[in-house]
Amino acid sequence: MSDSIYPCLWFDGNALEAAEFYCSILPESRIVSANPIVVIFELRGRKFMALNGGPKYHFTEAISLVVDCANQDEVDHCWEKLSENGGEESRCGWLKDKFGLSWQIVPKRLGELMSDPSTAGKVMEALLKMNKLVIADLEAAAG
Repeated sequence: MSDSIYPCLWFDGNALEAAEFYCSILPESRIVSANPIVVIFELRGRKFMALNGGPKYHFTEAISLVVDCANQDEVDHCWEKLSENGGEESRCGWLKDKFGLSWQIVPKRLGELMSDPSTAGKVMEALLKMNKLVIADLEAAAG
């Protein structure tokens, strides 16, 4: 049995465009193979399949891709690129890209700030008021 499990993302005829878009944003990403039906690609070394499945199904917030960002520059880059050209910003670091796929753009620092029980509540309160997460503002909330 193979040890590989990976998600299949359903698109309406624009799977290659979506895969190229995602690979252009995240380093260490590439198209592995493509044909008219299926595109196999990697984002930061993680395998995905994009399927040209047609208009029947659409993405919902029930699934999202989390980008664990090293610093604010990376948060800003991913947020800007993924939300441009028809994407939609949402709260708490969430957005939808122009294809309707939901993403969470999360700084690694958030996990550190949330791990301290004495400040986690204050950090969460600040996070709930943000769209794009701003590390400096989260740190200020922690005190």
